[in-house]
Amino acid sequence: MIKNATLRQLKVFEAVARNLSFTRAAEELHTTQPTVSIQLKQLTDIVGQPLVEQIGKKVFLTDVGRELLKVCRDIFDGLSRFEMLLSDMKGVKAGRLKLSVITTAKYFVPRLLGLFCQRYPGIDVSLKVENRERMLQRMADNLDDLYVLGQPPEHMDVELTPFLENPMVVLAARNHPLANAKDIPPKRITEEPFLMREAGSGTRLATEKFFTERGLKLKVRMELGSNEAIKQAVAGGLGIAVVSAHTLALERSADELVILDVEGFPIRRHWYLAYAKDKQLSVLAKVFLEFLHEESKLISEKYLLGITDFPDQKAGKPAKA
Repeated sequence: MIKNATLRQLKVFEAVARNLSFTRAAEELHTTQPTVSIQLKQLTDIVGQPLVEQIGKKVFLTDVGRELLKVCRDIFDGLSRFEMLLSDMKGVKAGRLKLSVITTAKYFVPRLLGLFCQRYPGIDVSLKVENRERMLQRMADNLDDLYVLGQPPEHMDVELTPFLENPMVVLAARNHPLANAKDIPPKRITEEPFLMREAGSGTRLATEKFFTERGLKLKVRMELGSNEAIKQAVAGGLGIAVVSAHTLALERSADELVILDVEGFPIRRHWYLAYAKDKQLSVLAKVFLEFLHEESKLISEKYLLGITDFPDQKAGKPAKA
C-alpha cells in the first residue's frame, strides 16, 4: 500500500507529475533521468496501478496519478508547516518560503527578499517568475505560499493584500516629438504607433481599460512578450508604450527614454500579495506578510523616488531611477 512508499519516491513522482517531464524533474531534483524512472517504477509497483502514461515524448497523468498528486501536495504542505512551526517555537525563523511573481515584479521583489533574508538569515527562498497566465495556473494548483501580481484575478477566490504602489507611465524615445509637451490629451496618444504586452498581461489589461473608458482605441503596432523588449523597441523609435514605473529602476538606457506627461497618468495601481482564501499559511508566509506591511512605505520611497515626480510630473522627464 501507499504507506510503504518513501518520501523520496513521492517527491520524485510530484516533480514528474507537475512538470509532465522526466527530464525536467531530474534537473529540478539534481539527479539523473534513469534514477527518476526507477523511483517512479518502484512507486508504481507499490500503488499497483499506473501513475503516468507516456505517449511518444509526452507524459500524461492517469486518474490514479492525479489523485496521488493531490495527496503528495497535502503531505508536503503539512511537513513544511510543521517544520516552520517547530522552528518558530524554538524562537528561530527558518524554513522555506515559496513565492511566484509576475514578470514585472522581478524588478523589485528580489530586493525585498534580500532585506527579508538579512532579517531572517535562516530561511530558504524559492522564487518563480512567470507570465500572468502561468502564475494563475500555479495559484490554482497551490504550488506556492504567496503570489505577487498587479492585476487581481477576476474568477479566483483569493485573499489580496496591497503592499506597494505600482504606477503606470507612458514611455517614449528621448527624441520623440511629444517628449517636451505638457498635459498631452490621451486622444493624442492614440495617434501614435503603440507597443503592447501580450494578451492577458496585467499591464495590457490596465492600459486597455484606461483608453476604453475614454472611448479611445490604440494603434497597436506590435505585441512584445517582455518589458525589456518593450523598452528596447521604444528606445529604437518603434512606438510608445505604457509600462510600470518599477521597470525603469536601474535602467541602463535611461538617456534614450522619456516619460511623457499625459493627462490621466500615471495610472495609480498597487502590487498585491495573493493566496487562496482557504489556504492555511505557513508561519514563514505570515512573517513575510508582516514584513511587507511594516516595510512597504520605506520600500516605496526607496525604489520609486527619482523615477517619477508624481503628481507634479515634468514633461519630458528622463526615465532614470
